[in-house]
Amino acid sequence: MIPHLAAGLGLFRSLAIYHGQPWRVIPLRRFMRDLVGPGSLAFDIGAHAGNRSLALSKAGARVVALEPQPAFGGVLDWIARGRDITVRREAVGKVPGSAQLSISRRHPTLSSTVAGWPERLGTVAGFEQVAWDEVIEVPVVTLDMLIAEYGVPSFTKIDVEGSEADILEGLSHPLPLVAFEYLPAALDIAERCLKRLAELGTYEYNFVIGETQHFARADWVPLADFRKILNEAIRSGASGDAYARLSSSVTLGDAL
Repeated sequence: MIPHLAAGLGLFRSLAIYHGQPWRVIPLRRFMRDLVGPGSLAFDIGAHAGNRSLALSKAGARVVALEPQPAFGGVLDWIARGRDITVRREAVGKVPGSAQLSISRRHPTLSSTVAGWPERLGTVAGFEQVAWDEVIEVPVVTLDMLIAEYGVPSFTKIDVEGSEADILEGLSHPLPLVAFEYLPAALDIAERCLKRLAELGTYEYNFVIGETQHFARADWVPLADFRKILNEAIRSGASGDAYARLSSSVTLGDAL
């Protein structure tokens, strides 16, 4: 397939999935309203097609959206028009600098800066035929750099195809509420995320399975319990997002 045609089809597919399906859009916006309030600050790291940035903005949050994938730049700029959304065309990592971004033109939301990620993702059902057909160099910033510029976010969402742990390992302050993607092919990355969060502060946890846009549990649990729950979910083949919120017994000022 002609590269430009593949990229165009991939972008159209992502927009159709993330913006053109009301049964996904409406629950996401409702869920985001439960997480952030008007005037709060949110970081959308790995903004992709911008559906979460838009949902967070509609909930009243000030959003900083980071996405190094060139195909989504114009889309994010369009979404940000007239809204309190700052679009940055950078990846986030453990240290500042630059990184090689591997891109699947037909599936652009799967782009990753992690060496060997295409091979790992290829072991997950449904991803065996994904082709990674472009590599570009992108700038990298850290969470600490973003916090120094914008302040401490009330909510930080991290969906970066394997770099979640690297990002958290480059963070030196606890954050009130963090979400990171977990995948069956990357149990070790999820474990690194949990380990780093535990080093930063006392958190309690919950999770979302797939794109259900509601918590799988009615209660939030401590790390020891959550580690077992998440491991079972991942080993069953489930993917989704893990959520960690700073314990109500610890104030952010105390943690910092």
